[in-house]
Amino acid sequence: MRFCTFVSTIALWPPMCNAGMRELQVGTAKGLKMVVSGHGEGRSATKAYGLPPEQTIFGRSAVMYSIHQKVQKILATDVPILIQGENGTGKGLLAQYIHCHSVSSSGAFVKVNCAAIPGALLESELFGYEKGAFTDSFGSKPGYVETAHRGTLFLDEIADLDMSLQAKILQLLQDGRFSRIGDQEQRRAETRIICATNRNLQTEIDAGRFRYDLYYRINVIDIRLPSLRERREDIKGLVEYFLEQLTARFDRTVPPISTETMRFLREREWHGNLRELENCVARYVILGSEDVFCNELAEKGRPSSTFGATASEVIPLKRATKHAIRATERRLILNALQENRWNRRKAAETLNISYRALMYKIREANLSAKRPRNGNSRNAAEKKNPPAE
Repeated sequence: MRFCTFVSTIALWPPMCNAGMRELQVGTAKGLKMVVSGHGEGRSATKAYGLPPEQTIFGRSAVMYSIHQKVQKILATDVPILIQGENGTGKGLLAQYIHCHSVSSSGAFVKVNCAAIPGALLESELFGYEKGAFTDSFGSKPGYVETAHRGTLFLDEIADLDMSLQAKILQLLQDGRFSRIGDQEQRRAETRIICATNRNLQTEIDAGRFRYDLYYRINVIDIRLPSLRERREDIKGLVEYFLEQLTARFDRTVPPISTETMRFLREREWHGNLRELENCVARYVILGSEDVFCNELAEKGRPSSTFGATASEVIPLKRATKHAIRATERRLILNALQENRWNRRKAAETLNISYRALMYKIREANLSAKRPRNGNSRNAAEKKNPPAE
């Protein structure tokens, strides 16, 4: 039996391996639909499947390089994989990549969002049913598990699965057997199962909402995708990829994003991760103005008083961008000093800059180079040295 884990993708990173594949819309109970995809023969390169280039998927950051190395080692195996990470980190994209390059790539890929379908309905959708199994079941219907035979079954948001269904998934993982609703016959499915979640499953287990035995079944290989804040080195490449895709999609021509603005993008928190970054680039492409693009980001990133202007005052782009970058740098430096007990050399290492560069930036940000003596160090520093204008 072959198993795995999977996740949702952002709009421009296709949810299925497009080239060399067919997509089938299969009607299901209550009018729901599932998307099933089958592969063509002889395709292995990333681009052949309609995925972004491999260097775009994994970037250049150390943390993503480590994930890439791990993924390469598991492609030829059939063990279950659990992909964890915040919303929008590209869990679905990684699962798609694994499927397209794995031993299950010749079979269908079936994606199921466990959070989007009610538990009672989800059981029939997963395992299928026989005629007369319940009201309005006028015929037999195979479920997602059968459709994904010798392919991949992606269970997205696995933490939202009902406890009763968790038990059935556990049985499927243990012996590869299941039964349709209303049928006593045991069926077999060689299905690779990929699971994904944005929650801490250990916390869910402690709260009694997730089975510990299922957790250990799906967690043979665990991959934690980092947030965009943890892989800032990859932002430039991602922005360039989104620009290329979006300008083609909307048939627009826009100037390349300036170095100053790109630096600003790298310093943002990006709580929406890849989705938020893509949306920002889409707004820039659609509106065609870096002024609007940067001012909107600046307004989200800093209070209006930061720029020394009233709500009705027009703020020049360069001034807004300059203030936003300085404010972000100041906050990061202050955080690093605070976390390292005001040890400047350790703070420089944390920020991945030289000690000399840190001292220059401390002076530029009007921060004290020494730890404040009175009260909370962070509050005292803010009180003594308000954001520079």
